[in-house]
Amino acid sequence: MENKCERAYITTPIYYVNDVPHIGHAYTTIICDTLARYSRLIGLETFFLTGTDEHGQKIEEAAKKRGKSAKQYADEISAYFRNLWDEFEISYDKFIRTTDEDHMIGVQKAFEVMYKKGDIYKDMYEGHYCVSCETFFTQNQLIDNEYCPDCGKSTSIVKEESYFFRLSKYEKRLLEWYEDKENCVLPKGKKNEVVSFVKQGLRDLSVTRTSFDWGIKLPKSINDPKHVMYVWLDALLNYITALGYGTDEKLMKFWPATVHVVGKDILRFHAIYWPAFLMSLDLPLPKHIAAHGWWTRNGEKMSKSKGNVVDPKEVADAYGLENFRYFMLREVPFGQDGDFSQKALIDRINSDLGNDLGNLVNRVLGMSGKYFELELNSDELKKYHAKELNECEEIIDSLQQYIFDMQLNKYLEGLWKILTVANQAITIHEPWVKMKEGKKEEAMALVALIGNLLTKVAVLLHPVMPHTTQKIASVFGFEIDYEAYKKYIENKELLPKITLKKIDPLFPKIEKMLMSSPEPTAVKKEKVQEKKTDKKDSGIITIDQFFQTKLKIATVIEAEEIEGSDKLLKLKVDLSEEKPRQIIAGIKEFYKPSELVGTQICVVSNLKPAKIFGHKSEGMLLAAKDKGTLTLIRPEKSVKNGSAVG
Repeated sequence: MENKCERAYITTPIYYVNDVPHIGHAYTTIICDTLARYSRLIGLETFFLTGTDEHGQKIEEAAKKRGKSAKQYADEISAYFRNLWDEFEISYDKFIRTTDEDHMIGVQKAFEVMYKKGDIYKDMYEGHYCVSCETFFTQNQLIDNEYCPDCGKSTSIVKEESYFFRLSKYEKRLLEWYEDKENCVLPKGKKNEVVSFVKQGLRDLSVTRTSFDWGIKLPKSINDPKHVMYVWLDALLNYITALGYGTDEKLMKFWPATVHVVGKDILRFHAIYWPAFLMSLDLPLPKHIAAHGWWTRNGEKMSKSKGNVVDPKEVADAYGLENFRYFMLREVPFGQDGDFSQKALIDRINSDLGNDLGNLVNRVLGMSGKYFELELNSDELKKYHAKELNECEEIIDSLQQYIFDMQLNKYLEGLWKILTVANQAITIHEPWVKMKEGKKEEAMALVALIGNLLTKVAVLLHPVMPHTTQKIASVFGFEIDYEAYKKYIENKELLPKITLKKIDPLFPKIEKMLMSSPEPTAVKKEKVQEKKTDKKDSGIITIDQFFQTKLKIATVIEAEEIEGSDKLLKLKVDLSEEKPRQIIAGIKEFYKPSELVGTQICVVSNLKPAKIFGHKSEGMLLAAKDKGTLTLIRPEKSVKNGSAVG
């Protein structure tokens, strides 16, 4: 990204409320939060937007399945996102919802402008429609003439009256934009994919629906009440309605956006549809649209059916939010797919954070405390360590380009090069030897070098780990803000003569996996441990072994007897997954099928599927047995399907 303005406008996509937040949502939001915090740190007037996308057929159908209105359902899921971002201390300036009145007014205003310009017209549409993706596809785009090329689900042929946006009109202007603005789409490989798609030719885009009601109605001036707007037109316009487009436009000073950060699966909408809409509205185009990759789990694609979806809150609770932030940004180059494993996360915490950063803070406190009563004086630093200081200043001068090119992993690698210089300086110059030789001035210069390098790293690491870095800054007696950035980074000033303040160790070593989700590496560790178990402890399990069992709440949606069996019932249960699970349970003598339908039960959800009496069983119920009676374990009050127990 270019950094040639005094303002920054950073956006996440607005998240679709068809499910609760997962690690992909957290990754996007942490990236944007880091960019926003960095922009504020360097003195830019910054506006950071996130929110939820709440209209469309998919939401309407999901709400009906749960016996709720679309608005009730949207309120519930939107709250999950907002609450999680608040818990994660995401520094957004506005959380927009597409059900907000100001947003709906702004969208109607934009539709009216495009309609009056002749860029929206009415016609009939017939095509293959994917409800999951809210998208039409041509016959040639389908897989096996039926399935969606994006999500793989079955499409249906829809024929209905529709308003169309003249996307084809903007094909040439889009190609010119891609050509003229080298970094308008990042990374460049993704830009090439977009250009290739546009060069194949653009068809006009259907931008209204009549087959459902949950959406924004057309402007009254058009007087066609049976139509609602296409969810992607509605959603993309949030980036300007959040700034007051069509209502109070005082925040439009932040437009155009500095960067829209999106997942690679929605790049086409942002890099083709969105700039075309803006051209029609005669508004400037965003400076950058940046698409990141997906996350896998131990090398496998995440899915609910596999039970390997990573809950970002679970990770943050187990390992620390800021450690999680660092891992996400450091582990994978932007644009590439990343793999999450507890082992990799623990390695980053123990090695990068514990050994390289935390231990360096301990060492400077230890040396200054032992030799100088916690005093630090930079007066003779340049006399003895100008080479190391200049080397690190050169690294710092190169770092901003990585931020503004969306290469956050390289930015962090650069900061860790500075830590390497500092740690090596201690090994090379051996301050304990200097003190024995009476070279107190040289030892103090080394302590000052380490303190000043840590100061610079703390300031520049602040957007990634704000609380951790402020603790480091407290050692040296300052607050991290724009003034500190100007002083220690821009003006390259050194620390004044100060007395250091002791703090607790920042990164206690993690010896074992802390999350409940089972992983191959955890299982291997436990097998080794089993060999050492005392016979007296036979039957006793570790807490890690217990947490390998995933207990969840489900609702029974179907129940029937199995022909030929005196004990078994076949249940269909809703665990809030892509499809219901089938569970075979030996409870026929205690419960009638009609008694179970609609009730909630507790399920062991990560058992390997098994065949029971010729039927597939994908889990196990929990029940208590006492003196010939059996009672199912149930929640005290109704909870969300899929909720974890434990």
